[in-house]
Amino acid sequence: MCRTLPGVSASPPAAGSLRARATTLRQLTVAWLQYAAVRVVTAVLASLSVRSTRVLAEALARVLMRLPERTVRRGVAEANLRIAYPEWSDAEITACVHAMYVHLGRMIAEMVQFPRRVTLENCREVMVFRNRRASVKALCSGRPVLVLGGHYGNWEASMMAFGMFGFPMGVVARQLKNPFLEAWLDRQRRRSGHRLYWKRGGYDGMLELLQAGGNLALLCDQDAGKRGVFADFFGRPASTFKSLALLALEHDALMVVGYGRRLPDDAACRWVRFEIGCEAVLDARDFADRRDAVDELTRQYTAALERAVRRSPEQYFWVHRRWKSEPRVRKARRTSQRAA
Repeated sequence: MCRTLPGVSASPPAAGSLRARATTLRQLTVAWLQYAAVRVVTAVLASLSVRSTRVLAEALARVLMRLPERTVRRGVAEANLRIAYPEWSDAEITACVHAMYVHLGRMIAEMVQFPRRVTLENCREVMVFRNRRASVKALCSGRPVLVLGGHYGNWEASMMAFGMFGFPMGVVARQLKNPFLEAWLDRQRRRSGHRLYWKRGGYDGMLELLQAGGNLALLCDQDAGKRGVFADFFGRPASTFKSLALLALEHDALMVVGYGRRLPDDAACRWVRFEIGCEAVLDARDFADRRDAVDELTRQYTAALERAVRRSPEQYFWVHRRWKSEPRVRKARRTSQRAA
């Protein structure tokens, strides 16, 4: 008579179950290897000097400028810059795209260098502040605050400054597919006093934070599709998320539009210096009685972001398809012209 050991099934597992288990194990192995590779790269980047970081970023930018346009979305960046700066020549646009790639390379390195290099003791050598009183007043008001920015400058520099000076934020981010990288990023945020809220699944936590009078940080320059509010961005209507204005109105919140842009390097190239700026503070109470409150709040924070980007356009992430969606009137006009 056949006997089975305790805890062991008498019948073999189904082939589908084995395949699923093997697939899961394979995915976890690949995810861990990716995580290990990222940690090795970040360890190397963290050890670089400011000068070495800049040299490496410039070399990387030269490589990216030689790759096919579709590979690095250089064509999208050039098309966006022609919309934003129609007076620029082709040479000026090419130079701006090259400088954008240099900035992105430096920004990635700076993100892992910040914890080791920037402290309260040396922050005056690293940061200068613009319109600081307005932002501090908003953050100390006792009301919920939406801190809005864009893919401009080094947004991690702004988050670091808020955490360093005792203003914890709930930071909204896109969830990663790699669970090891996701957990590591969450630990990094918590170390600086902030907390991550994923775009998918974190909405209830965001509402609880705002109801408690907390601060929520978001990037507000992504295309919002057909249902967004079309607000002028560099003179052309861009679909913008109206949920931010709705949150501000519903929770009686203040909106602080800010940025953290890199300043030119000094001759010695000893420090990376940033301007942490507050471009505008918008009070939802000033719009509560208006029929177009959502549209107007959206237009005003978009205009504030544009003013910030114009300070250093080479530090904006132009590869986003910011004007992907078109207003229905314009789309209908283009359709009729094609038909004619």
